[in-house]
Amino acid sequence: MADKAPTRPAAERAYEIVVYGATGFTGGLTAEYLARTAPDARWALAGRNRGKLEMVRARLVEIDATLTDLPLVLADADDPASLQAMAESTQVVITTVGPYIHYGEPLVAACAAAGTDYVDLTGEPEFVDRMWLAHHEQAVRTGARLVHSCGFDSIPHDLGAYFTVQQLPEGVPLRVEGFVRAGGTFSGGTFHSAVNIMGRLRQGRQVAGERKRREARPVGRTVRGIAGPPRRESRAGGWALPAPTIDPIVVLHSAAALERYGPDFRYGHYIVVKRLPAAAGLVAGAGALIALASMPPTRKALLKLKDPGEGPTPEQREKGWFKVRFLGSGGGQEVVTEVTGGDPGYGETSKMLAESALCLARDEVPETAGQVTSAVAMGDALMARLQAAGIAFRIVEA
Repeated sequence: MADKAPTRPAAERAYEIVVYGATGFTGGLTAEYLARTAPDARWALAGRNRGKLEMVRARLVEIDATLTDLPLVLADADDPASLQAMAESTQVVITTVGPYIHYGEPLVAACAAAGTDYVDLTGEPEFVDRMWLAHHEQAVRTGARLVHSCGFDSIPHDLGAYFTVQQLPEGVPLRVEGFVRAGGTFSGGTFHSAVNIMGRLRQGRQVAGERKRREARPVGRTVRGIAGPPRRESRAGGWALPAPTIDPIVVLHSAAALERYGPDFRYGHYIVVKRLPAAAGLVAGAGALIALASMPPTRKALLKLKDPGEGPTPEQREKGWFKVRFLGSGGGQEVVTEVTGGDPGYGETSKMLAESALCLARDEVPETAGQVTSAVAMGDALMARLQAAGIAFRIVEA
């Protein structure tokens, strides 16, 4: 590893955490979570509009009256100097400003240069691969940990697979499959990110191929995805449809980095629906949405259907839930595990995002640098935090 570039020590920085994008829907929820659960934190709100930041702060004062003087940091994706100043002021930056493919890179660049830890909630594979190509090496030199996908994409899946592997023998080939069931309402920001992903599949494949050519592979070990057809899986509770999301990509990156996943690790990832007609409708709907998103005129029309600032009501979020069941096998043993929680897209995502930042700022975690996954960067420490915060990791069958 190259020598680290000199950066300001964490103890000398003004803040532990800065929440960038605090005036947005998920950014506001993340700030509210910190206000409720981290009263001793040194933190700040950041965004480009001071008036809107003041409105968020006023809302937080209703949760904790001591936050009347919570610092506000003005920063804008179009002003690299402001992002650099923000990155240099804090140990960790949380960003909820997406779609990340359009707005995310300047902040990643600033954190990589400043040796500042970074967490986001992106589900955009192309963005993550582009950031690895452009900024991983500098982050290694400065000691910055760039941890993407710290929300429902992809912490339950990444840490769930990690937890499952820990229940299986060491040093043998392992096979793990994750089956996702969830209920909830999505926001405008999530919808915009999804449409942009579907409209850029060709570019995404090209960037993924370039990363694969440049990234070192594990020595003496094999890590592979499982590509199987839809099937009925009784242990998962319905029909399992292969899910080409960012989640299996993250799991496989963790497996490539950590020897505990064994000499030959295979992972499959699925969405579960109870009935076959619903499964067929989901496949047909996804195909139609991809077709519409791939053409600029129809993609533009789709993006007008929902504004980025819109999100579900507290009542809708209260009804949300998720369950990810993992089937693991290896060395003659089998195990079934589960990760479960509440509203996946917002309540639990804001919790995961905030706890990831607190974990990087405060906990004893593996010594890593560069672009790394949640399992690699935080592993057991983050899992313990999430369990204490109400997200369950449990063994169902062993």
